[in-house]
Amino acid sequence: MPCCRLRALCQYETNKLVRIQSVRLGSLKWSLNGAILLFICIMMLWNRKYQEFDLVVSSVTTKVKGVAQAPLLGVGNVVWDEVDYSGPWKGKNTFFVVTNVIVTKNQKQGKCAQVPLKGRFCRTDKECEKGAWDQQKHGIQTGSCVKFDLLKKTCEVSAWCPIETRTTPPRPALLAAAENFTVLIKNNIRFPAFNYIRRNILPEMNDAYLRNCHRGNDSLCPIFRLGDIVREAGEKFSEMAVEGGVIGILIKWDCNLDRLMQRCLPRYSFKRLDEKESNKTLYPGLNFRFAKYNTVNGVEERTLYKAFGIRFDVMVFGQAGKFSFIQLIIYIGSTLSYYALTTILIDWLIGTSCYSAEVGQNYSERKVESIQDKEKCILCVSYIDENNLRLVKRSQKKSLQVIKPMSVQPRKEDPGHLRAILCLLQPSDDTNDDVQPSLDKKTNPNAKPSRPAWCMCDFCAPSSLPEEELCCRRTEGTCITSSPLFGQLVLRRSLLEAVLLYQDPLSPSVKKLQTAALRHCAYREYISWRFGVPPNDTHPAIPSCCVWRIRREYPSPDGQYSGFRPVKMTSMQACENGEL
Repeated sequence: MPCCRLRALCQYETNKLVRIQSVRLGSLKWSLNGAILLFICIMMLWNRKYQEFDLVVSSVTTKVKGVAQAPLLGVGNVVWDEVDYSGPWKGKNTFFVVTNVIVTKNQKQGKCAQVPLKGRFCRTDKECEKGAWDQQKHGIQTGSCVKFDLLKKTCEVSAWCPIETRTTPPRPALLAAAENFTVLIKNNIRFPAFNYIRRNILPEMNDAYLRNCHRGNDSLCPIFRLGDIVREAGEKFSEMAVEGGVIGILIKWDCNLDRLMQRCLPRYSFKRLDEKESNKTLYPGLNFRFAKYNTVNGVEERTLYKAFGIRFDVMVFGQAGKFSFIQLIIYIGSTLSYYALTTILIDWLIGTSCYSAEVGQNYSERKVESIQDKEKCILCVSYIDENNLRLVKRSQKKSLQVIKPMSVQPRKEDPGHLRAILCLLQPSDDTNDDVQPSLDKKTNPNAKPSRPAWCMCDFCAPSSLPEEELCCRRTEGTCITSSPLFGQLVLRRSLLEAVLLYQDPLSPSVKKLQTAALRHCAYREYISWRFGVPPNDTHPAIPSCCVWRIRREYPSPDGQYSGFRPVKMTSMQACENGEL
């Protein structure tokens, strides 16, 4: 036993192939394989699947340049430079530019009437809770209800007075001139896996180039006009400057570090990141407050600014690739499965109307060997008024005559059986020993039980087994047992004896043959005649009229018969090779 196991380890198994000699299929196969190879090569070069990739690591610094003058209410014309509109509000990989403001001057610590919010007014001090505060109020309530104007009263608060009263930004934006500001973006990147360092200010870019470059003429210029950034993002600067917003500056690095094809340059794109529609979102735009303090006569005062502006977020992403033999092998291995598409397509074409049903059936039977589950019993049925074979599942409840077929297959002739029968049916000098059945004999309907409901030829006998309830016909008509060929090919004694002697040359004398052997041989001859070569793993079912006709010709001495016993047919290839 251990020796057998060791021998099994020294064996090699391979798949079985079916070779079809066909110019059309051969040309189609190589055409499809060539198309697949071309597609694989194009995708490999287009997506650089032969390379190993590494993601970018980067840092960003920005510098905004520009000066604007804006008239502020109660202040006058104020000049704004980069310190005023972007100085203290820079973040990581981001910068901010003020485009609009609301100014509240000369605020001092004190008590004043709260600005009414959403119609909140008071009539008496009882309606004002002392020490109360919420997110909508500008200070802490004192508990008094005081006049806000001639007609209205609101709760008094301790806060910076006077309280900011304007809530909507002015139109047009006060700092709309910021559209002409410029920003210099310095982006340093590194690919750690390849120890490769680069920045968006290329070595050939000198001071003269940076002073004169413009994005309209050079897509690699690192200096951008803010109006151009907003325009390329699909927005209008004058409208966005009123309430502010967020713009994304996307820098993409797609680098090829192979020597012969080295290329590593940035690509810039822009996109608005916030919701711009005021009617679709609460608190649209972007704003914040800051104050400038001073002291007047020993009292601290401040000027409050509510600033609206645009925040620019610089986002860097990308990858670098370099040739890797391992990645090339992995890609080739993963794409070999694409060639299976050729086999699938050709198999589909063979099974369709492009080829005859006989060619498709023959190819399918040679390539695939079907094995049925032990619990399943597939019966093969042949009707005299149909030229096909029906495959049905065995049922213990329904009559075999009425069961719907699982599939219908064309009948395949058995050439070996046909040649043998023609030889055995040659005229013989000694024909006295043949027991010729009376082919014209009609069964008396009064001498047999009533016709079963499933019978179509009037010669079937009732049965208690559903699998025996089968007629030779699908529709009403003449019974096959009345055909002269039935007597010649199925009932003729000399033919059956010759077949038995052919199968066993050393069998006893033909006169000593048992009636049971002749009866079973007649069953087999009927199957070979009417079924040809049945599909693999199926059990041919003989009609009831034929079974009882054979039994009347070769009866059992005791009148007992074994009944229907499914016998699985062997492979079609064995039948065609004459092995049966």
